[in-house]
Amino acid sequence: MIRFDDVTITYPGSVAPTLSHVDLTVDEGEMCLVVGPTGTGKSTLLRAVNGLVPHFTGGTLAGDVRVDGRSTRTHRPRDLADVVGLVLQDPTSGFVADVVEDELAFGMEWLGLPPAVMRRRVEETLDLLGLTELRSRPLGTLSGGQRQRVAIGSALTVHPRVLVLDEPTSALDPQGAEDVLAALQRLVHDLGLTVLVAEHRLERVVQYADRVVELHRDGTIRAGDPVPMMTTCQVAPPVVELGRLAGWTPLPLSVRDARRHAGDLRHRLAAADRSGRVADRSADRQQALAPVAEVSDLRLRYGDVSALRGVSMLISPGEVMAVMGRNGAGKSSLLSCLAGLARPQTGRLSVGGLDPRRAEPDALVASVGLVPQQPGDLLYATSVADECTTADQDAGRAVGATRQVLARMAPDVDLALHPRDLSEGQRLLLALSIVLAAEPALLLLDEPTRGLDYHAKRRLVESLQALARDGHAVVLATHDVELVADVCSRVAILADGDIVADGAAGDVLASSPAFAPQVAKVLAPQTWLSVREVEEALAG
Repeated sequence: MIRFDDVTITYPGSVAPTLSHVDLTVDEGEMCLVVGPTGTGKSTLLRAVNGLVPHFTGGTLAGDVRVDGRSTRTHRPRDLADVVGLVLQDPTSGFVADVVEDELAFGMEWLGLPPAVMRRRVEETLDLLGLTELRSRPLGTLSGGQRQRVAIGSALTVHPRVLVLDEPTSALDPQGAEDVLAALQRLVHDLGLTVLVAEHRLERVVQYADRVVELHRDGTIRAGDPVPMMTTCQVAPPVVELGRLAGWTPLPLSVRDARRHAGDLRHRLAAADRSGRVADRSADRQQALAPVAEVSDLRLRYGDVSALRGVSMLISPGEVMAVMGRNGAGKSSLLSCLAGLARPQTGRLSVGGLDPRRAEPDALVASVGLVPQQPGDLLYATSVADECTTADQDAGRAVGATRQVLARMAPDVDLALHPRDLSEGQRLLLALSIVLAAEPALLLLDEPTRGLDYHAKRRLVESLQALARDGHAVVLATHDVELVADVCSRVAILADGDIVADGAAGDVLASSPAFAPQVAKVLAPQTWLSVREVEEALAG
């Protein structure tokens, strides 16, 4: 169905090709998972399938890419629209309508399908992806995860033979991700849909894959069955890392398989010293200090939609806190209120002694920094180097401060590149570096791991831990339970704008079937949260 024959892709100004002599065949009815570190060319590989590379992005393509017998050399993206459905990392970049229902119908209308067929497929897709209640909502009022489901739905309504997905679960809550992947599995097995998916959160996807393709930094690839590939793959989900640590054979790819091996490991961990675990860190020191932020009975509405319904919390210095919940629960709205971007109708709000609703922007920036879901919103210079220089000036930092942070977060980023030429993950790391270098008292991160591989997430965790040790407070709005397990001492869960749980990370995560990390599920009823904790306990 998809065939790459000796494909090499080189972008203008690049000294080396992004993909180098790639040979790859994806059969009909196969789910193929593309993995690799941030910036290795996963998005380039995916965009080459429908001809966006090179017809839209530019660059030079040597070799040939064929989809259902059609060569992308002679068929432009519009000529492949009936065969290939593509969902990019930023779902909003592909939206053309204003309302959910219209967006789902647009692709079919463009292909000239009969109205009766369009109506039936829209209804089927609304049910398949749990979008029925959102059908009349303007796209601009949806959360990031809801937009991502709409983007997947708009690709599915065309009934393509090939579906190409670039990080399809990155903005979805755990249950939403499971629902989308289950729907894709049904389409693969029942209808023979071919799916090519690139994903960094491998814990969600790898157990469903028929084959894994690993990209390397030199542009080459390696492909094979999931278990042998994960045995040596440079990126791996926690359940695989736990299996490697424990020496399990065959290597498990799912929690179910791992639990069959876990009895001996649980026995070894039963008497381990747990005093240094993230979940058990005492909050006494933070509670003795004045809060960085105070929120009391905060209420926020967008038209007829209630985003926050009486939220109250204290955020203390040195605290790394996660705000979790379903898509549309109010996480981004809470962060926007703290950053002064949204104005709640009622309630009391204080950040560093300032009310964000009334504070001057310059004064507020010194107290709070926000990295939004779309990190490109913070980038406007013509090169990475210029972004760093401007950030130093804006924050009053020494020359080179932002570059130092970026070198730690993303050592392979070319400073001469334009920010739009970076991968999604690299743009996020640049935006993170700009905000981190300013060292605000309160750091707000909205889905900070979209586009990041496990190594980049580890570097992010180290940076956040260093900020917390220096007395800064960090609040993450995230669906990445593995990140929360690694770095957070406190978790609050929002549901329909209300806080339904707020407590120590170990207590909240381990007791939640939806938000428990893989290690906690494998080793239950013990409450270990991460592979790092297990490794330290065994070493001790």
